[in-house]
Amino acid sequence: MSIPRLCTVLAIALAIATISAQTISAQTALPHVDQGSEAAKQPKLERFDPDLVDKALNPCDSFYKYSCNKWIGANPIPPDQVYWTTGSGLELWNEGILRETMEAASKNGSTRNPIQQKIGDYWASCMDESGIEAAGLKPLQAELDRVAAVKSKKDITLEIAHLQHLYPGAWQPSDNQTNSTLFGFTGQQDYDNASMVVAGLDQGGLSLPNRDYYLNTDEKSKELLTKYRAHLQKMFALAGEPEAQATADAGTVIEIETALAKAQMDNVKRRDPKNVNNKMSLAQIRELMPSINWDAYLKAVKAPVADHYIVTSPDFFRAEEKLLNDHPLPHWQAYLRWQVIHRSAPFLTKALVDENFDFFAHTLAGAEQQLPRWRRCVHGADRDLGEALGQAYVDRAFPPESKARTLQLVHAIETALTSDIQSLSWMSSATKEQAAVKLKGIEDKIGYPSRWRDYSTVKISRDSWLNNVANASSFEFERWVAKIGKPVDRSEWTMTPPTINAYYDPQLNTINFPAGILQPPYFDASKDDAVNYGAIGMIIGHEIIHGFDDQGRKFDSKGNLRDWWTAEDSKQYDERGKCISDEYTQEVPDAGDGVKQNGLLTQGEDTADNGGLRLALAALETTLKQQGKTLDDKGPDGWTYRQRFFLGTAYSWCANIRPQIARLIVTTDPHSLPVFRIDNVVSNMPEFADAFSCKAGQKMVRANACRVW
Repeated sequence: MSIPRLCTVLAIALAIATISAQTISAQTALPHVDQGSEAAKQPKLERFDPDLVDKALNPCDSFYKYSCNKWIGANPIPPDQVYWTTGSGLELWNEGILRETMEAASKNGSTRNPIQQKIGDYWASCMDESGIEAAGLKPLQAELDRVAAVKSKKDITLEIAHLQHLYPGAWQPSDNQTNSTLFGFTGQQDYDNASMVVAGLDQGGLSLPNRDYYLNTDEKSKELLTKYRAHLQKMFALAGEPEAQATADAGTVIEIETALAKAQMDNVKRRDPKNVNNKMSLAQIRELMPSINWDAYLKAVKAPVADHYIVTSPDFFRAEEKLLNDHPLPHWQAYLRWQVIHRSAPFLTKALVDENFDFFAHTLAGAEQQLPRWRRCVHGADRDLGEALGQAYVDRAFPPESKARTLQLVHAIETALTSDIQSLSWMSSATKEQAAVKLKGIEDKIGYPSRWRDYSTVKISRDSWLNNVANASSFEFERWVAKIGKPVDRSEWTMTPPTINAYYDPQLNTINFPAGILQPPYFDASKDDAVNYGAIGMIIGHEIIHGFDDQGRKFDSKGNLRDWWTAEDSKQYDERGKCISDEYTQEVPDAGDGVKQNGLLTQGEDTADNGGLRLALAALETTLKQQGKTLDDKGPDGWTYRQRFFLGTAYSWCANIRPQIARLIVTTDPHSLPVFRIDNVVSNMPEFADAFSCKAGQKMVRANACRVW
């Protein structure tokens, strides 16, 4: 359950998913443009220009700096951003399309169709700042009253089920946990029979990004935990608690969440699917955690009968059972009140929104200003009604020609991997045969789903943004739970069409590229093949390699968790993987003194970066041969195709990043920072050294070069 998807979090989406889902709409950092002038302005879409390189620098010392220094110097981070990248203008452009769509749909009239009614009224409810202020804490009171009505620990069961319906995230496991009260629940593909959906239970319960924020003992971590305690006190007080009670409740929440953090499986161990594939019967779950009335819970979440349950971390649930017994009911009521306040805060009054922003976005991530309200509303609608809104985006931004050319790139890169597999000296013929079967079985999904989601049962009105979020969350939670016991829907997407990202799903064996990323600077129809293979081609190769990285290689062509490697080939793979993890276990000065990246956490993404760039270059070389050209032919600008390829890759990763978000990424995210996604990769490639005449002993020529694919 912890790794149903392995996705490329690009520079334009760094670490956003690591901050709890319930606070994203209030804190996701995007560039600030004055609301009054925004509609009249088109954001700048960055396009590759090789003349932006800093020729005062040596590409063999740091290719990232050589390629990005000028751009970084000319593009400081806006105050409401935690990073600024070459893709930030695209994010603004995409959001502008969504805003125009929602504004038009918000106008009352009998001509609106059901979809227009939902996205229009959602927009109106979110933008009604005066109405939200006038309502004050009234929308929160009913939920606080429910918590007060919890008269025994037995009642906690139904309150968990209620909160999982009310707020986003209970169906979305992540690298660290499911962002849900105490535990997460959903329908998920079975690891051993990927054609069927079974029930899944995951660790949860934390409000900070992951367990390390509670357990690390360095001075910075202790400082952040102290600030978190102060934030808890302020939020309880804003919700109406007396000062003494707010102080006591803050201490209780810290105590409970720290205990939950100690019990959680760490994110490195969660990367191995074998560690989270723990099958249990309902009787075993009742025995594992008897304080939860599982029959009442499953009825409350409308869960079908399950053949078995996958429990990602039985030890976590054992510890949670002990916690439920050790803490008195008033402590759990304080914890549940916090869950209500914390998860509702982004959708309520300015005072709550601002305090929520001040800790989660400012203190943890480094943002200096709050996002304009309209952007928060776009983000919320994309999360809650994403495929309804995404249809309009596809119609306006993704012509058929873009899909066709992307498929050409995909097929060329898949062909390159076919050749690479056959040429590997360390892999036996038996494993090569299985690898070829898996590669051939990959399904390419480009742009948008083949079937749009039906939101007809979701009630959306103009009256309350919080209610709309709750109704959409309940729909999505129940939609996933209802899958239990049914065949897998292979048409399902887990990203919306405007998303600037991509992912590989190991259990579906699919690569998925939303229309949102198939725009400049990642894909540019006006640019030559060298640039596009360098930018989007590297990303395509990255996603394909995820099927063969240290996690993906454990799944077969049908998505089943099955070892299809010979023992010797597995040993050979692990040796090459260790080279990658050792290389990327490194100091990260941009994240603060003493912060070190764990190469075991990032090994899969780093393997995909290295292999993906090699595949893209091989595909480019083949494409050029078909045109009667070579990689070392020069274009009219004086750069060779090989050089333009590497420059195009680096340009797409140029980023200014605040140290706070860099620290968060290193702690929680399996992706390396952009500088390492360029310099570490090219230093492993002799093809790069050839392109820029780098010599042994220079930093971009690694003596012990790593290569898996």
